Amino acid sequence: MDLSAFHFLRPWWLLGVPVAALLWWAWRATQGRMMQDGRIAPALLPYLLVHTPGGRGPRPIDVLAAILAVAAVAAAGPAWERDEPDFLDNVAPLIVAVDLSPSMDAKDVPPSRLEAAKRTVRDLAARRAGAKTGLIAYAGSSHLVLPPTDDKDLLDLFTQALSSDLIASAGHDAAGTVAVAAQVLAAERAGGTLLLLTDGADTARMAAVKQAAQAVKDMQVLVMAVGLRGAGGAAGGIDEAALRDLARAAGAPLGSLTGGKDDLDWITLHAQQHFREVQDAYAGPPHWKEAGYWLCWPLALLALAALRRGWRVAWHACLLAGIVVLAAPQPARAGPLADAFFTPDQQGRMAFDRGDYETAMARFRDPYWKGRAAYQAGKYQAALQAFTPLTTAEGYFYVANTQTRLRQYDAALAAYDQALAIKPGWEPAVVNRGIVARLLESMTQETQGDEGEPPDKTIQDKTAKAGQRVATHAGQAPSEEMWLRNLTLSPARFLRGKFAAQDAAAGRAP
Repeated sequence: MDLSAFHFLRPWWLLGVPVAALLWWAWRATQGRMMQDGRIAPALLPYLLVHTPGGRGPRPIDVLAAILAVAAVAAAGPAWERDEPDFLDNVAPLIVAVDLSPSMDAKDVPPSRLEAAKRTVRDLAARRAGAKTGLIAYAGSSHLVLPPTDDKDLLDLFTQALSSDLIASAGHDAAGTVAVAAQVLAAERAGGTLLLLTDGADTARMAAVKQAAQAVKDMQVLVMAVGLRGAGGAAGGIDEAALRDLARAAGAPLGSLTGGKDDLDWITLHAQQHFREVQDAYAGPPHWKEAGYWLCWPLALLALAALRRGWRVAWHACLLAGIVVLAAPQPARAGPLADAFFTPDQQGRMAFDRGDYETAMARFRDPYWKGRAAYQAGKYQAALQAFTPLTTAEGYFYVANTQTRLRQYDAALAAYDQALAIKPGWEPAVVNRGIVARLLESMTQETQGDEGEPPDKTIQDKTAKAGQRVATHAGQAPSEEMWLRNLTLSPARFLRGKFAAQDAAAGRAP
């Protein structure tokens, strides 16, 4: 609970608290005056008073005043937590830029600086499940590896392919990285964050970094140093002075990679805070989650306390209080009570929003959401079965994503084409289709470039070309191990070729 954000949505209802106190004081004063004035015979008082001298427990007026005060506070709407939409996309977009300079191969951070940075990318994707994370690689030039995506497996595939030999040009092109990230995040229309995982900076290009950072709107930059502290270079540690200059030029906080949970907390908190600031600037005043309904429980206990022998109870008021208590939101769970108040799809959506995807998959009847839950739960065959009957662009899109997870790349491309036929130019489908197409093309080129397996059978022709041997191959499919090896190597070869082509097109020589 953030006490600094505690406030009341309808503060005028708090006037009910002094009204309840005034009512209680007036009643007690009136009773005291009646006894003091002698209007009631002393012999009759023990039979007329509910709270006899020496009795225990509160009087009816005490309970009534407490009920009025608590109800006034509940009606005032206490709130301290923002009412954020429950959709998974409402998480700050993040782009991680990994420095691929040769100094990142230093072993001062085990197993190496680059491997530590790649592990941080994987941990961030796991921590930010459902959020979009992109990837940039840079050294002397900057290149987009993957646009922001919530597919952490695809992100991990390309992260593992990063190595210090992918970019031929040397240097630390932080200014170019900021420009690339700004261009990508402009399409997200949200407050995005660029994280630089680096061990150095080009001090001669700080003016360009500052200019690039100042030209960007609604994007913040974070700089995280990878390596042990020391005086300049891979052998002696990171150059702290250069990194401080980089952070100052980019207007960015500077952190140090420790490999612990604090690194992820530092990154996610900065990213989410900036995201909320940008969203508030565009959306106006924030919406708050009202917590007054929790006071229904003390109200029910106070009403129950009124059920004492000798007290007069307004049963219609108790019935109304009971209805209010039963109407309070309950956790979604399968059962007679949930079935009485919520449809299966509503129960499934509540389970989906709290991350219980297997329960959501079992409760949903809507095929789209049933497929979404199965997809998030990793049940890709079940997801494909749910998505297949759908003929919408979203249905074909998730069929393609599921086929990609099942490594059926040709089927995935066909499904992306169907989605784009229904919704031409749809950016998520265009981006994912391009990734799968390039991956499939890279795999095909590598397979063609590999040497063939030894011939299964050799036949000697003793007729027209005597003495020459002719090799014939049996129709045998590549082994699963060979296919997986090609899949693992393909992203690295694809990225190396892509980066070289971009550098050549920009006129940058290695």
